[in-house]
Amino acid sequence: MTHVAINAHLLSAQAGYRSAGIHGYIYHTLNALAPEKPDWRFTALVGAGNPIPHPNLTIERARFSTEHPLRRIVWEQGLQRGTLRRLQPDLYHAMAFVAPLPLRLPSVVTVHDCAFIRYPETLSRARRMYLEHLTRASCQQARVVIAVSQCTARDVETLLGIPPDKIVVVLSGVAEHFYPRSTAEVAAFRAVRGLPARFLLHVGTLEPRKNLSALLRAYAALPASLREAVHLVLAGGKGWDYATIFETVAAEKLASTVHFPGFVAGEDLPLWYSAAEALVMPSLYEGWGLPVVEAMACGCPTLVSDVSSLPEAAGETGLLLPSTDISAWTEGLRRAITDENWQAQSRTAGRLRARQFTWQATAQATLQAYQQALNPSPKSGS
Repeated sequence: MTHVAINAHLLSAQAGYRSAGIHGYIYHTLNALAPEKPDWRFTALVGAGNPIPHPNLTIERARFSTEHPLRRIVWEQGLQRGTLRRLQPDLYHAMAFVAPLPLRLPSVVTVHDCAFIRYPETLSRARRMYLEHLTRASCQQARVVIAVSQCTARDVETLLGIPPDKIVVVLSGVAEHFYPRSTAEVAAFRAVRGLPARFLLHVGTLEPRKNLSALLRAYAALPASLREAVHLVLAGGKGWDYATIFETVAAEKLASTVHFPGFVAGEDLPLWYSAAEALVMPSLYEGWGLPVVEAMACGCPTLVSDVSSLPEAAGETGLLLPSTDISAWTEGLRRAITDENWQAQSRTAGRLRARQFTWQATAQATLQAYQQALNPSPKSGS
């Protein structure tokens, strides 16, 4: 029986922005892997406080919480070695950037983005250097590197220097609870949350690379009557350097029509998407646009910037806009608010496209990456 040990210590038991993207990738991939390969053994390595995914997984729990980065590093580069010597797996998968170094068994590493290189100011110097040097070394050591998008694959090749024949693109899925909610459910949700009758929605951490100050300026350029009719909701936890976003709201006098509900739990997101006029994502950089495909699955039209991975996620279902062209975003917002034909077409096209993004497909592609790592071709090396 093939035995795969999987580092899942970034599973989060805490509500907040740290329990979003990577947590969802790990949780849903682990849930889908076991049913796809019942004749294999999968051991999830987790911390003391991490949630437990699929019951068919073997759980190897550390004696202490690894939520804090320093504790996780101590476990990752130190204590994990003893666990792996005891378990004797055939393959090791680091689901978020870094594996123990050196590692004397075949390995796979998932890279979610290269923001630590492209946006080094987002991290302390110590954390940035740890991620950059150990991610590069982990990818060089690995037999296969999983990239979560074509954009990330290009970054892994060009920024980390990894040969393209070692890189496999595995797209994330959309959970089954993302589907359009009924008019009655949406009405009840609006009432409970005190939401405006119509609003545009952004989902993501409040930080500079989300380009929200530019979005706010584009929104401010709309006629006052449109802003009063359709508000803007920026949902997400506070990341780094978020103060400029609130300063822009004040400078543009938008406080009455721009709302900050904070972090939104995953189980509530389908209602937010179903209630919104459109999802707006003007990001300067994304490793993968998961909110885009989640919104599409819920029948929510999308307006996204034409950079990094967002065109891969949206396809031709919504509007692709230059990330730094404020006038183009103003026109895009106006169209999203007023063009009912475009809204209907985008809803239909988005739902059709979202069907291709499943966690079952993610698990199947991940298993293919495992097979490649276990049975490398002569060209790919050891």
